[in-house]
Amino acid sequence: MNTKLFVIATAAVLALSACKNETPAAQQEASEASAAADAAGAEASDAISATGEMVEQGAEAAAAATGEAVAEVAGNTQEAAADVSVAADQATDNAAAETEEAAAEADAAVDADADVDADNN
Repeated sequence: MNTKLFVIATAAVLALSACKNETPAAQQEASEASAAADAAGAEASDAISATGEMVEQGAEAAAAATGEAVAEVAGNTQEAAADVSVAADQATDNAAAETEEAAAEADAAVDADADVDADNN
């Protein structure tokens, strides 16, 4: 999952660095792309934090319980970890889509600005 986040962040940085922020529209799109990348990082961080909390809670419950209770807690912990993993994957995918969309909008704004400049020359 960390590899996915690194790839997404790298793609966002590369997309943003390719943009020339010459017009207010391009600056706005670049700002939105940056905000989407920040949101992606925040969502990923929240998902990782939730996973850690679930693992910690599962470990504490398993230490306190015995016999059948241990088996039940382990099953619930695995199920919760699977749910958190799915949520983290969805958050990562959503953040990647938002970042790609914002980068595409920024590229379109830069292209439109270039077309206006070309028409004016």
